[in-house]
Amino acid sequence: MSLEAKKKRGRPRTVRLVDGVAGNLFRLRRVNIHERAVARLRSLIVCGEFAPEAVLVEAELCEMLGISRTPLREALKLLAAQGLVELRQNRSARVAPMRSEEIDDLFQAISGIERVAAELAAERMVAADLARLHTMQDEMERHYAAGELAAYFALNQAIHSVIVMAARNSTLRETHEWLLARAERARYVALASKRRWDESVDEHRAILAAFDARDAEAAGRLLGTHVLNTGREVIKALDQENIASARDTAA
Repeated sequence: MSLEAKKKRGRPRTVRLVDGVAGNLFRLRRVNIHERAVARLRSLIVCGEFAPEAVLVEAELCEMLGISRTPLREALKLLAAQGLVELRQNRSARVAPMRSEEIDDLFQAISGIERVAAELAAERMVAADLARLHTMQDEMERHYAAGELAAYFALNQAIHSVIVMAARNSTLRETHEWLLARAERARYVALASKRRWDESVDEHRAILAAFDARDAEAAGRLLGTHVLNTGREVIKALDQENIASARDTAA
């Protein structure tokens, strides 16, 4: 059968237009709106602009983001799946509260995953991975010296992801990405403590030194402990906030 005959067989492929735009392009544009809404809302929640338990009024969010209710609701569903938003039947969604017991469970899980990932990464990372970590560490320390918390935080998150990727284990990477999205807000709370910020920088230096030495046991132990220390700092901050709130209520 000729190539031309093969092309004629089967159902012809057509492209439907929506308002003069190809359907596929229209759908991609919708997805982009939804993704931008997720990124913007996540940033506001993580950085504390939207406080825990704050009510999320759809009309106000639509006006703020310049979008309709459909992509907004899609964004809220995704944020709910990541533990940042609570969807409530017949009521407005709200920013999920941070509960000490959930934070403890979450950071234990992340600690275990990052410990295994660091052990594998110490053995499997190539020279380019190590050079990238050194470059990122230097940049992170510049942000630390300048007191630039937001920039430091973003780079800190990226370093953890690079270490997990260097383990060359797709299951670890996918699980870590899902958990890290849930822990992002809590990590930011921990770094709001100057003492914890100082400790975090020192811990990252020690972790990098372990990678330089290709010491898998030390790299895993140091990174696992680093994550647990962050979780403990978050719980401490939440407990102090609850105590202060109780005092205000009693007064």
